Amino acid sequence: MGTSANGSDWISPAEFHRAAGVADWRVTATGPQAVFSATSIAQAADLVPPIVAAAERFGILPDVDLRSEGVVVRIPYRGPEGIPAAAVEFAATVSRVAAERLLTADPSRAQSVGIYVAQHSRADVRPFFMAALGYDAFGETDAVDPLRCGPQLAFNPITGDAPSRGRTHLDVFVPADQAEARVGAALAAGGRLVDDSHAPAWWSLASPDNHGVDIASWTDTFD
Repeated sequence: MGTSANGSDWISPAEFHRAAGVADWRVTATGPQAVFSATSIAQAADLVPPIVAAAERFGILPDVDLRSEGVVVRIPYRGPEGIPAAAVEFAATVSRVAAERLLTADPSRAQSVGIYVAQHSRADVRPFFMAALGYDAFGETDAVDPLRCGPQLAFNPITGDAPSRGRTHLDVFVPADQAEARVGAALAAGGRLVDDSHAPAWWSLASPDNHGVDIASWTDTFD
């Protein structure tokens, strides 16, 4: 594995983006990802063998989502340490090979969705959700699909709130250069701005019937 400029085997999203050759990639809550559009599943599948070769070369364990519309390549977080420094060379290699195969990168389509489960401060609902969904614990407060197909869950207390009342909302993590457009689209579709005091890190919105959604971009710029 390579090392970052500060000598670490782990780098931040901002360090990742400062590297050469990764312009196709964006960092969401689950790690760096790139979306390469294709005209057929055969064209998309042609990118898979080079991805596997690059993964073995650089010691990366990527997730590859193959569809007829294209390929989504993710470098998933597997712990709290951050992004492996070798992800830079892996990402640059995948982008170069994709361009050679005429697959077009579309960073605007990169995103990840999480569910933020708010619970009373004296409750611990994570074991219930893990059992019901077949999820594994991730860190001290989160839970994840073992195959990373479903949304990640985050559990946080509502201090002083009424017992037996849970409140849950969606977190939608998008590239930093797409966040304001996504917020604008949601508002134009009938949404309501609840709180923009943390913008541009995130905006809190509500649907017409008051379901909560946070549009977040901080994961793409955190240093």
